Amino acid sequence: MTSPRIDKPRYRVAQLDEIAPVPCPCGQTRRAFVADDNPVATIHMVDISADSRPHFHKKLTEIYLVLEGEGHMELDGEIVPLKPLTTVLIEPGCRHRAVGNLRIVNIPVPAFDPTDEYF
Repeated sequence: MTSPRIDKPRYRVAQLDEIAPVPCPCGQTRRAFVADDNPVATIHMVDISADSRPHFHKKLTEIYLVLEGEGHMELDGEIVPLKPLTTVLIEPGCRHRAVGNLRIVNIPVPAFDPTDEYF
């Protein structure tokens, strides 16, 4: 039995601390695996800013994982406390924002689409 021919690697590697940050509604984000040929999921490291903006997505589900800091999330008007290793799953349509001195990992599913942010 022979192995199937692989024309390109079936994996990707990213070093989040080497990706240049860009502004986002939450603060500054470093986005990995954002590519036209990847519709599945992306991963972002986000430094939350004091002026994060409430927003929602029509298609994306997001999973937040708090790495550092403490604060809270506003989720459809409710306040949820955050501390390291708190995780939050945010479904499409849920208006949300993080507040506090926080560094999080955000995993959008499907892959991040900048046109799917509504204020």
